[in-house]
Amino acid sequence: MRGLLQRVRGARVEVAGEVVGAIDQGLLVLVAVEPEDTREQADKLLHKLLNYRVFSDEQGKMNLSLKDVGGGLLLVSQFTLAADTRNGMRPSFSTAAPPALGAELFDYLLHQAKARHADVASGQFGADMQVHLVNDGPVTFMLQM
Repeated sequence: MRGLLQRVRGARVEVAGEVVGAIDQGLLVLVAVEPEDTREQADKLLHKLLNYRVFSDEQGKMNLSLKDVGGGLLLVSQFTLAADTRNGMRPSFSTAAPPALGAELFDYLLHQAKARHADVASGQFGADMQVHLVNDGPVTFMLQM
């Protein structure tokens, strides 16, 4: 399971021109599920997302987590992050989970996030989404479980 974490000042996801998820300051995370992924990996990713220290303290050092700052968490499924790009000029998606597994694990991650954090929003699995964000820093990290 992969998560592309971006510290944002604000972000929103639209489907067919309608906002389906939005946050103010916090983390936008693009999530890819791979065939071997499990709920345990989703739990590990969520723990890291909530506790990873990417927000600045009073001295300007990244010492604060999402939980510390009370920011929002916007989860967006993105199977293209699981693409194999090593060969050729076209990505292969054979390394991405089948849609049913991807939906199951993304929904599990979202449900667990809502149970553990106050401000959680999401995109719509499998939809053509437009993601708008103001990346803060920019600060972006790839997390892989």
